[in-house]
Amino acid sequence: MTDHPELRFGEGLADARESWPVAESETVHSTGRVISVRRDQVVPPTGGEPFVRDVVVHPGAVGVVALDENNRMLLVRQYRHPVGYRLLEPPAGLLDVQGEDYRAAAERELWEEAATKAANWRVLVDAFTSPGLTNEAVRIFLARDLSASDEVYDRLHEEADMETVWAPLAHVVGAVLAGDLHNPVLVMGSLAAWTALQGPGFDSLRPADAPWPAKDN
Repeated sequence: MTDHPELRFGEGLADARESWPVAESETVHSTGRVISVRRDQVVPPTGGEPFVRDVVVHPGAVGVVALDENNRMLLVRQYRHPVGYRLLEPPAGLLDVQGEDYRAAAERELWEEAATKAANWRVLVDAFTSPGLTNEAVRIFLARDLSASDEVYDRLHEEADMETVWAPLAHVVGAVLAGDLHNPVLVMGSLAAWTALQGPGFDSLRPADAPWPAKDN
């Protein structure tokens, strides 16, 4: 319970932006595609000994928890070579179009991967996927009021044989808690959506154009 019921649940809990000095920085590997590896010599502000950290530089990504009128979640099943699994995932993709609006990127991924459009958009959750290793940030949207698109995107590579799966949100959450589903966007997105559904409701979520400090600055 709180002595200040007018405060937002969780208010006062926030990560703090901080940047320690970097004495030297160099790109030690570049794929020419999505990522590069930067090596920084970090200087502790307290005067301790400098240390080296390798950073995987990543453009960021968006994901979409798309729910129909019965709160079924739209999933795609996609092969992921690095982990050797075919994962159930929400539609998601890279922020690899220069200057593209975040919601527009999410709309694009929902259409490309699932031939679906949505009229109602909210922000579910923002996260760093692995902050000890990479600067990758992901924004997960909630999309509702869904409709099928008349156009189908010509998918390539791992996406060529993706299948679409509809599952009740409650079942997705159950499978996450059972350890059967592993995609981080799915895990974070489904749990956030379930928390909102069972608590303050979807209308309490941030608007789709809410600031995203991890990417805006």
